[in-house]
Amino acid sequence: MNATLRYLLPRLAWTLLLLALLSLLAHWSDRLARKGNDKTVLRAVLFINGTLGDKSFFDSAAKGMRRAERELPVSVRVVEGGNDPTRWESALADLADSGDYDIVLAGTFTMVPYVQRLAGEFPRMRFVMFDAAVDYARCACGNVHSILFRQNEGAYLAGYLAAMLLQERLLPGLPANAGLGQVGGMQLPVIDDYLLGFGAGARAANPSIRVAIQYANGFSDPAAGKDIANAQMAAGAGLIFQAAGATGQGVTEAASEAHRYTIGVDLDQYEMYRHSNPQRAAAIVTSVLKNVDVAIVQALSLALRQQLPYGRADSLGLAEGGIGLAPHSEVLDRLPQPLRQRLDAVRADLVSGRVHPPSGFARANTEARG
Repeated sequence: MNATLRYLLPRLAWTLLLLALLSLLAHWSDRLARKGNDKTVLRAVLFINGTLGDKSFFDSAAKGMRRAERELPVSVRVVEGGNDPTRWESALADLADSGDYDIVLAGTFTMVPYVQRLAGEFPRMRFVMFDAAVDYARCACGNVHSILFRQNEGAYLAGYLAAMLLQERLLPGLPANAGLGQVGGMQLPVIDDYLLGFGAGARAANPSIRVAIQYANGFSDPAAGKDIANAQMAAGAGLIFQAAGATGQGVTEAASEAHRYTIGVDLDQYEMYRHSNPQRAAAIVTSVLKNVDVAIVQALSLALRQQLPYGRADSLGLAEGGIGLAPHSEVLDRLPQPLRQRLDAVRADLVSGRVHPPSGFARANTEARG
């Protein structure tokens, strides 16, 4: 027995030592493999200063992150910050400080001061600011790329279309003297960019058309959007343009119940409702597409190739594919060819620069200078 133990114990010890070495080798091989992969995979996080489900701006941004994950060697995360603004800066700082990400994306004017401060605090972190721009002259923001959209171009095209439809009596069920309404989430330069562009396009098609405007004082209140829409329709609006985030869902609901019409923004809202709520989809003429999803994919693709131009802002409009009109709806699919040609001509004038829609940003700058 003792002889057997003397024979087995050294071999058992060597076996255990070999197993331990193999386990250690596997551990370090896995770590080295992950480290190698980290060199080729960009770790990106999108912070949403709100919640998903708006069927508009934030959903479009999240769509871009999902598409980037499918098409690029990128790992992504989407973080919903909720509707309490006092928590947004600390939440964004935690993401920048975590060490889990190479690039942080955030959108809207509200996040600009937070990104400006954090860019200086975390100079090794890269930031993408979309639908707003940091003030490069006033912050240490050489690690921030900003993406702006010329939404007034798409809104001008939508306004021209809306006025044509009313003038030609192509929207069934509306009185001959129906006018247009507009609902903005808040009076901000980016929202005014939409509303000014829409009004200018409508008046280019019909100088005498009536265009009402009201702000909802928020982007997450569908009930307020519905109340405003009902008031505008009672005053004669047959079609309402809404640039109001989730608040705009109430506008669409009110229009569909009253057999009136709407034009949405950011995402193709007709397509979103076409199967789930055909009655609501029937009220949607088109949407001014702000292709946030496309812009995010392009930015992450450039970041992967180390070609994203940090330290500056880029502007995307009709010519760059950053803005457009949704191509299909029950109304658009019946649009007569002569009117479609008129709309194409207006689009060409916008792309070429022959037509310059009024800008909400230019107006804000003028007012700021007094």
